[in-house]
Amino acid sequence: QVQLVESGGGLVQAGGSLRLSCAASGRTSSSYDTGWFRQAPGKEREFVAAITWSGGSTYYSDSLKGRFTISRDNAKNTVYLQMNSLKPEDTAVYYCATGLPWGGSYSTPSAWTYWGQGTQVTVSS
Repeated sequence: QVQLVESGGGLVQAGGSLRLSCAASGRTSSSYDTGWFRQAPGKEREFVAAITWSGGSTYYSDSLKGRFTISRDNAKNTVYLQMNSLKPEDTAVYYCATGLPWGGSYSTPSAWTYWGQGTQVTVSS
């Protein structure tokens, strides 16, 4: 079992930045690929970014590439999402996920096993 706790969300003006953290605990938590998703009210959960367990490869939603950066510190069992040039349309609850089975699709929410409780990001215009 792996537990995930997101933090770092909040209210920011358009053009600002936030860094989200996803702290993992439990069985071999640093050995899993990890992803970030977001869900706005009335919308489906959307893939944001993912990183392999080693940090050697990263994947991004095409629409967010260049503004968001995913990274990890396995010594701290933490994955980060740096978000720059934020826009009002980035407003959502952001979730981290881990436990993707071998060959699973990074961008498919149902493929991931463990989820955090989410952190709210609100971008004002």
